[in-house]
Amino acid sequence: MAPRVLRRIEDLPGPRGLPLLGNALQIRASRFHLQVEQWCREHGPYFTLQFGRRKVLVVGDHAAVAGILRDRPDGFRRTSRMQEIGDEMGLAPGVFGVNGDAWRRQRRMVMAGFDPAHVKRYFPSLLAVAQRLAGRWDKAAKQGLSIDLQADLMRYTVDAIAGLAFGVEVNTLESDGDVIQRHLDKIFPALYRRILAPVPIWRFVKSAADRQLERSMVEVNASVDRFIEQARTRMRADPALREHPRNLLEAMLAAADEPGSGIDDKQVAGNVLTMLLAGEDTTANTVAWMIHLLWRNPKALANAIAEVRRVVGDARSPTLEQMAQLEFVEACAHETMRLKPVAPQLPLQTLHDMTIGDVRVPGGTVVISMLRRDSVSENHLPRAAAFEPERWLGEGGAGQQAASAKRLSMPFGAGPRICPGRYLALLEIKIAMAVLLGRFDIESVDTPDGKEPREHLSFTMTPVGLRMRLRERG
Repeated sequence: MAPRVLRRIEDLPGPRGLPLLGNALQIRASRFHLQVEQWCREHGPYFTLQFGRRKVLVVGDHAAVAGILRDRPDGFRRTSRMQEIGDEMGLAPGVFGVNGDAWRRQRRMVMAGFDPAHVKRYFPSLLAVAQRLAGRWDKAAKQGLSIDLQADLMRYTVDAIAGLAFGVEVNTLESDGDVIQRHLDKIFPALYRRILAPVPIWRFVKSAADRQLERSMVEVNASVDRFIEQARTRMRADPALREHPRNLLEAMLAAADEPGSGIDDKQVAGNVLTMLLAGEDTTANTVAWMIHLLWRNPKALANAIAEVRRVVGDARSPTLEQMAQLEFVEACAHETMRLKPVAPQLPLQTLHDMTIGDVRVPGGTVVISMLRRDSVSENHLPRAAAFEPERWLGEGGAGQQAASAKRLSMPFGAGPRICPGRYLALLEIKIAMAVLLGRFDIESVDTPDGKEPREHLSFTMTPVGLRMRLRERG
């Protein structure tokens, strides 16, 4: 066989840019993923973007993307730009952003906390949070009010992750005061904007938003410090918690205090903040997109309602075992994440020279993996643009589709750095949908202009403007 001819990054196609600046001024941060997906259609699955003197490789082939995700942490790291901006903002290092040996130490610690057995013990508290969400929606239904879907779901996920991870009740669902969620909401968008900014204006002139971000970072870091101190107080009062921690934070502190652990309170604080940020945005966005897609697909909505009401009734006291029986609802979640992944693209940086597909890639190169391109392509999946949860179920043809969809759709990543919170995320999604479909009838899900919700990228992909109206069931 003839040897494979490899291309150099310098020889790849890409969108035309400006002298010296390249493509930097063409980027629109809130729709960057849509721009890159369009350039994939124009230039193919391998092309480059130019940012000043630096070339960035874009990879849209799902097999190559899967290989990139599996080649972490040895072949790829989070970008140095992300680490630089995070440090500058005052974000303590957590398992999401750290690399190398620091990641390995923190990963073991975090995975123990997300063990399904631990999540199972927390289920009653998770259910209590969902019932607070139902109570909030019940008031809106009685008063005929339109619900800001994204805002309410962010409150739900913040309350859920705070209880599981830190043993602290953060009740944003029943509070309209200055809640922690309002400060958290500013962090990911600011981090994302600054990573993409061609000029770091905030280093020279601070805007009102920059000053508010600084205040929010102070408030959030102070809250994290309080969570840690409260956990240490509990552990001093009850030393048995070191052997049998009741939440993720207690487990992390016990691990940090072990001789030679290499983990200090700053790293613990980084993971507390990581859990709050990642647990808030990702699950809330998925549930919001899922409700929208179900409303646009009445047959799927009817099937989901029928399953929920058959399995859990009005969902006032569902069990963990019943959640496991919501197979169609879970299929709806997977189909939602295929069509509307919260992370449609993932920038990483190579740690050494390598080959990706047929391209020679030098060490230190930023590589943007496109996580949605092939999963919504007719070349890889029948009726790829349609919302068909059934493709995740069944045998025969449907089983083949499910296998294809699983290869194409990687919302939680893949390989050693796969999301440690995926089990919890799916459980949160199913509980929220059980409460919604069991206790209410949906009257409408729409946007102010009646059009499809716009995809807004600010680190995660959020639906813009979704409003929901409910009426009490029966």
